[in-house]
Amino acid sequence: MALFPVAACLLSLTCLAPAPPPASTLQLTSHDNAGRIGSVVLTCEPAGGTHPKRERACAVLEGVNGDFARITARHQACTLIYAPVEVTAVGTWRGRPASYRTTYGNRCEADRDSDGVFGF
Repeated sequence: MALFPVAACLLSLTCLAPAPPPASTLQLTSHDNAGRIGSVVLTCEPAGGTHPKRERACAVLEGVNGDFARITARHQACTLIYAPVEVTAVGTWRGRPASYRTTYGNRCEADRDSDGVFGF
């Protein structure tokens, strides 16, 4: 006797388990005018990848639901030396395509203004 889909669901309890959150995986890069390039992978939920402070970076992004433009800069002094750093983020945030690109005045500003997300 074949079980109906509802009965099979109730017997296995798989229909009662919450779905896992969609994956969040980002490729973060930085490039400065001296030709130095940095690149890390950041995965969240759970935190992972090659980012040196992945737990903190994920917490920052989770606080703004993956919207890089809403990140609040932390209080930190940086030099006023202009050495532009272009940063990008490409990937998915909770299953949605994500893309961000901006230029900071120097590496310290990139770290400070992204609250560590681009601090690598």
